Amino acid sequence: MLRSHLRLPKRPQRRTRGLALVIAVLTCVALGSTACGGSSSAAPATATGSGPVDVLYAGSLVGLMEKQVGPGFGTATGYTFSGFSGGSTALAAQIRGKVRAADVFVSASPAADRSLMGAGGPVTWYATIAGSPLVIGYNPKSRFAADLTSRPWYSVVTEPGFLLGTTDPATDPKGKLAAQALTATATGQHLPALGALATDTDIVFPEETLVSRLQSGQLDAGFFYSSEASAAGIPTVPVTGQDLKATYTVTVVGGAPHQAGAEAFVRYLLGPQGLAALRQDGFTLTTPPGVTGTGVPAGLADVLPRK
Repeated sequence: MLRSHLRLPKRPQRRTRGLALVIAVLTCVALGSTACGGSSSAAPATATGSGPVDVLYAGSLVGLMEKQVGPGFGTATGYTFSGFSGGSTALAAQIRGKVRAADVFVSASPAADRSLMGAGGPVTWYATIAGSPLVIGYNPKSRFAADLTSRPWYSVVTEPGFLLGTTDPATDPKGKLAAQALTATATGQHLPALGALATDTDIVFPEETLVSRLQSGQLDAGFFYSSEASAAGIPTVPVTGQDLKATYTVTVVGGAPHQAGAEAFVRYLLGPQGLAALRQDGFTLTTPPGVTGTGVPAGLADVLPRK
């Protein structure tokens, strides 16, 4: 009889086990599947820290960097995003000439990266991360807007009074692509006036001001990348007859003054939040990013896997 009095009631035991199971499930949800011994496909954590990260980036990325990636990076990591935009070719020249310090270089053309590689150059690798086609963006209030949406672009941009904008082919890949589009289409359509625009310096403007010039009515239309126009809410028409696009890359510059912050920025850009911003603005992502060259920092091996 004494032994029967010492037995624990069965019902409280079941309640205890049930409560433990609930706690275990909630713990797994809070900590992720790896906390429970399972596999996880979660993205690598972005490193945190403090101090500035100097990012030189293509002028076509102003909206993306200043409104989305830069602020998001700062909030997620604690680092301070310090961005400077310009034509990719010009920025590469500044890096090469040590005119401007850079931790990270985000270019709109692999050619800009290649100009920094070899013979002890400051870049030994770059990753191709996204693309965006060349388009013509126009001001919807322009008196030529209806023509651009109903006629071939090349028959409209040469009309009297039409104000077209592009960037400098010598300093910016977009300007080079625009000149290529004008020249090739002029030849194919037998339009000498169109070809003349390819060398007209009056239509050349700094890349970082092209959007604001169009939106303020200083231009009727201009050459943009589709992602750039999307971010700025600019309506576009395709550059029919041509298949030209920007190819975006990222690299950590050799001898970066803020190496840890530079790696953290690349991790953020190629992580869930950075990629979501790229998708939102209409970039075509390169998945996985393609690495050219050697010397990718060990801390980026999981976001930039080598084939």
